[in-house]
Amino acid sequence: MRLRTQTRTVDLRTVTPDRAAADLLGEAKARELCAIPLTVREDTVLVAVADAATAPALQEALGRPVTVAVAERADILATIGRTYRALTGVDQQVKAFEARDAVRRDAARTEAPAAANDDAPVVHVVALMIKQALRDRASDIHVEPQAERIRVRYRIDGVLHDVLDLPGSMGPAVTSRIKILAGMNIVERRRPQDGQISMDVEDRPVDIRVASTPVVGGEKVVLRLLDKSRPLFRLRQLGMPEEMAARYSAVLQSPYGMVICAGPTGSGKTTTLYGSLGELDSSERNIMTIEDPVEYTMSSINQIQINEQTGVTFADGLKSILRQDPDVILVGEVRDVDTARIAVQSALTGHFVLSSLHATDAASALHRLLDMGIENFLVASSVTAVLAQRLVRRICLRCREYYEPTAEELSFMDSLGADEPAGGFVRGAGCNFCAQTGFLDRTGVYELMPVSEGIRTLVLDSAPHREVHELARKEGMRTLQDEALRLVAEGVTTPAEVLRSIYLTGGAR
Repeated sequence: MRLRTQTRTVDLRTVTPDRAAADLLGEAKARELCAIPLTVREDTVLVAVADAATAPALQEALGRPVTVAVAERADILATIGRTYRALTGVDQQVKAFEARDAVRRDAARTEAPAAANDDAPVVHVVALMIKQALRDRASDIHVEPQAERIRVRYRIDGVLHDVLDLPGSMGPAVTSRIKILAGMNIVERRRPQDGQISMDVEDRPVDIRVASTPVVGGEKVVLRLLDKSRPLFRLRQLGMPEEMAARYSAVLQSPYGMVICAGPTGSGKTTTLYGSLGELDSSERNIMTIEDPVEYTMSSINQIQINEQTGVTFADGLKSILRQDPDVILVGEVRDVDTARIAVQSALTGHFVLSSLHATDAASALHRLLDMGIENFLVASSVTAVLAQRLVRRICLRCREYYEPTAEELSFMDSLGADEPAGGFVRGAGCNFCAQTGFLDRTGVYELMPVSEGIRTLVLDSAPHREVHELARKEGMRTLQDEALRLVAEGVTTPAEVLRSIYLTGGAR
C-alpha cells in the first residue's frame, strides 16, 4: 500500500473530522497514536498527526493508504475528545430501555430496580452522561423532567447547554440510578435530598455532589462535578492582579481575625479559599476545615465533613474544632446565625478564620452578618478583610479577532466611564476548540476590601451599604467593575460577558 507523507499542516480550529473517517480508527487507537482521521478520499485517508513518524503504524491500523498532515499535539487530543463523544451510544441504550420497559408493562409488574443491574441500559446512560460531562469540562449536570422528555444540560464555563433528550418514561429510572449511586432514598420522591458520589471516570478520581428536588412532572437532579485530579490553584493563577494578590497575601498572615470570601453560588469562592490555605499551609500551623461537602482534599490539613444525620452541623463541628487547638479555621459556608456567631467569636479569641458568604459585593458581606443578628461591635472587631468575587469567561485564544461593539456594549462602557481598549475591542470568533462560543475557560474578578478603622466606625454606626462602599473606594479599593473593565482593556473578556456576569448596583460607581 502507498504511504503519502506530504509536508503539510492542518488547522483543527476550523477543520472538523468526518465521523465516518474517525470511526475507522476508534478512540483508543487514536489516543495511542495521537492521530485523528479527518476525511476519507477515493484512495486514501487524510489523518492529522502530531508526529509524521506514526504514519506507518496508522496505515497498518487503518488497513488503507494514508495521507498525513501535522497539527499540534494538544489540538489533536482536544479534537479526539470532542469527536469520540461518550454520548454517541446513548440512543442504543434508550432503545434497549424502551424494549425492556415494554416487556415490564406487558407483564403488568411494577417498575424493576434497573439501577441494581449493572447491565441495565439506564446504568450505561448515567455513566455516559458523567463521562461526557468531564470531557466537556462541565461543572454541573442538570437532569430535568419536561412534558414528554427528560432534558439533560451541562453547565460549561458558567453557561448551560442542552446536550441530550431522553424519553419521559426513562426519567424515574435515571433518577433512581443517580440516587442509588449517591446513597439517597429512592423511595422518597416528595422531599429534596442531598448525596455524594465518589468514582473513577477514565482513570480520573471524581467527586460528585448530588441534589434532588421535586418539580412539576417528577424530580429534578443536579450533579456538581469535582475532578480531583485537577491541581489546586495558587492565588496568582486565579486571576488576581499582582498588587492585589500581594495585599491579600499580607492579610492572610494575620495571627487572628476573620477573612470573608463573598459571592453568589458558583463564583469560585471555595477555589479561592483553598488557594488561600495553600499560602498558609506549613508544618507549624494546625489548619482545620469544616465543609459541606469537602470539595478539595489536602493531606496536610484536617478536614471535617458535615453530616447532619449524625449531628455534625457547622455550628457543632466548629465548636469541636475550637477544642482541637487550631491556628487556622476554614468554615466552608456561613449559613446561619449560630455558625456566624461562633466563627466571629473564634476570630476574636486568637484564631484566624476563613469563610465564604453569599453576598453581592464586599460591603454587603458586612451587612449580611448584621442581618443575621451579629452585633455591630462584633462584626467591626472580628472581620479584617472581605474578598468579593465573580467568574467571567475568557476569550478563546485560538480564535481572537477585533470587532465593532454593539450599541448596547458601547452604552454599557460609557455608563461606567470606561475608555475604548487600546487597539480596539476583542472577541472570540468561535472555533472547534471553544464549541463555536468564542470563550474557553474562566478567570476570577476580585474586589478586596480591608476593614480599616474608618470602615469599622461606619459599621458601629450602622451606616448604609453605600457609605461603606464609597469609603472603601476612597481608601483605594478597586471594585468588581473596575477589575472587569481592566480585563476588557487587556483583551481577556468582552463587555457583553461583563454585563452578563458582574452584578451592578445603583451605587456601584
